[in-house]
Amino acid sequence: MAIRFSSDFAKNITDKAIHAAVLDTVTALAGACKQISHICARGPLEQGLGVETGAANTDGDAQKALDVRSDEIITKVLETAPVAYYASEEQDDIVILDADKPLAVASDPLDGSSNIDTNVSIGTIFSIFETNDNAASSFLRPGSEQICGGFFVYGPQTTLVITAGAGTQTYVLDPDSGDFELAIADMKITPMSTEYAINASNHHHWDAPIRAYIEDCLLGATGPLGTKYNMRWVGSLVADANRILSRGGLFMYPSDDRDGYSHGRLRLLYEANPVAFVIEQAGGAATDGTRRILDVPLGTLHQRVPLVFGSKRAVQTLGNYHKKQDQL
Repeated sequence: MAIRFSSDFAKNITDKAIHAAVLDTVTALAGACKQISHICARGPLEQGLGVETGAANTDGDAQKALDVRSDEIITKVLETAPVAYYASEEQDDIVILDADKPLAVASDPLDGSSNIDTNVSIGTIFSIFETNDNAASSFLRPGSEQICGGFFVYGPQTTLVITAGAGTQTYVLDPDSGDFELAIADMKITPMSTEYAINASNHHHWDAPIRAYIEDCLLGATGPLGTKYNMRWVGSLVADANRILSRGGLFMYPSDDRDGYSHGRLRLLYEANPVAFVIEQAGGAATDGTRRILDVPLGTLHQRVPLVFGSKRAVQTLGNYHKKQDQL
């Protein structure tokens, strides 16, 4: 299996050894995700994929069998890649693979696992850093220091959406050749859109700025935003992100007043940072409502954060609602 990287991919990584290490590591991840995609494609034929194991990850989310299996597959392939450290949403601590290697990889091995049994697109999210002084400092840093990030989507096509700081590209797994082929060389998000994605059932838990923005969207062309909006919500981060990359929109997973949600729900290291990197490189924006996600300090491996991303003007408009609230 291979990824047929375009000549522009990772062109801004000038250190030849690091450049080669990134290509090797992404190829290894693609090999792991090809295996995971095959398992997902078998669906109910693979017994018990969506069954809870009885354990929970570090955030208290119930682990599904495929969560654990995906993490094991990724860990195994990274053992043969130029990776020193691996941090996983499914593991409490950093896994030290070979401290002499140049890269550190963080991953959500199976994003959207609650959708395993429903045949909805799910995926794998990853982030790559150059190693720092030690294992912890290789990850406890702002997302702006990523050198590569992206996600795989297991859907009608198995796709890899990726950036290494020189634009965002999409590769598709060709079922005939077994290789990932370049499909979109330079993805660009439309700067404004009339679609938004949010779990509307949590309306009564939201903070005032989010509630006010959504209520104004619902007023349509006669409201202060002056246009009709549509809501789209898959509940799978990679699926929602891929849709927004394709046709614009705004994704919102805000903090709210429920227990465990006061600081947001998504993980900064494993989910928000790599998705934000991809979105920014495609001309979009990603914030926690006010702050740029890639500038948010990371204090712990499993730190949570609110996440807003998508078309740049839409993100800015929502940010203005937060600013108005702060001025009251």
